[in-house]
Amino acid sequence: MKTRITELLGIKYPIIQGAMAWISFPPLVAAVSNAGGLGILGSAFMSPDELSQNISMIKQLTDKPFGVNFVPESPQVDQLLKVVVEEKVAVVNYGVGNPRRIIETAKLHGIITIPTMGAIKHAVRAEQDGADAVIIQGTEAGGHSSYVTSMVLVPLVVDRVKIPVVAAGGFGDGRGLVAALSLGAEGISMGTRFLATKESPAHPKVKQKLIDSSEEDTIVTTHITGLRARVIRNPLAEAFLGVGEDKDRSKLLSLPGKMRRAFIEGDIEQGTIAAGQICGMINDIPSCQELIERIVSGAEKILEQMTAKISA
Repeated sequence: MKTRITELLGIKYPIIQGAMAWISFPPLVAAVSNAGGLGILGSAFMSPDELSQNISMIKQLTDKPFGVNFVPESPQVDQLLKVVVEEKVAVVNYGVGNPRRIIETAKLHGIITIPTMGAIKHAVRAEQDGADAVIIQGTEAGGHSSYVTSMVLVPLVVDRVKIPVVAAGGFGDGRGLVAALSLGAEGISMGTRFLATKESPAHPKVKQKLIDSSEEDTIVTTHITGLRARVIRNPLAEAFLGVGEDKDRSKLLSLPGKMRRAFIEGDIEQGTIAAGQICGMINDIPSCQELIERIVSGAEKILEQMTAKISA
């Protein structure tokens, strides 16, 4: 299955693994890349030395392309970029903040830049700044998300930019991949669906929580990072409901600590589980290889059926 995104990244299938704090570690990243997609290492809470060590681990597990995600606002962004350049990482991905200097640095060293955006104006700006492609994340997505659904946002962005667009937010099977392609996207990016895989380091309780949750079991709150974030409903998340917005980040919840408490320690009551509405469609825990092959074969079958119907 070839699209502009597979050609740009040198991957077999147009499927990208979204970066997730405490989850996007080497075993998961390498498994996705080995299965034909693009794995992305989440380095939001890593020091430059830790980033270098994790990149080395990925290289020991795969010889396929992979990317690194980090936050442009990080005080260590320059040092992290230096590591990415020195390690000859194929792709950089980022979200919150102004990524212009990241794009400029990456271009100097032949690194592909693919920012994740939740608004048309930000996608247009990214293209103007020189991004090679853009991941457009609708409100269905886990973690930081847009105000607009993927169904509406993706085609709007496709109509405004010339670079390849990857759809994120609400995708997890072959039907979703076909839908994304129909909207004009060149592929899909998935976070929550990869969260519930065998290679994911998420605690078993978290994976089971995803299986047990429906599409109605998430809420959006600003009380985690100061920005809109979609998380699984639990006692901690319930405490956010009805509380006024607080833009003072010093008073906000400690995201690293609460996410680690859930994903690593397995506290699904008082930890933060960033996950999207696609959790309602998750009912098993496959390997990344099994998941990607299922998505691609499902999409190909649907496309064949659609072609047959049109020809009839």
